[in-house]
Amino acid sequence: MMKPSSYSTMTIVICLIYSMSKWISTYSELLPNIGILPIAASLLRR
Repeated sequence: MMKPSSYSTMTIVICLIYSMSKWISTYSELLPNIGILPIAASLLRR
């Protein structure tokens, strides 16, 4: 049995992953891949 605290943490993590996947899919539809690559590169450099 998992503790309630670890269960709530897992729920938060799952919600974050779900929202991130929704965000990524939305932006990949809006922006072409050529537009995403420089943005990702600039974010990774920081």
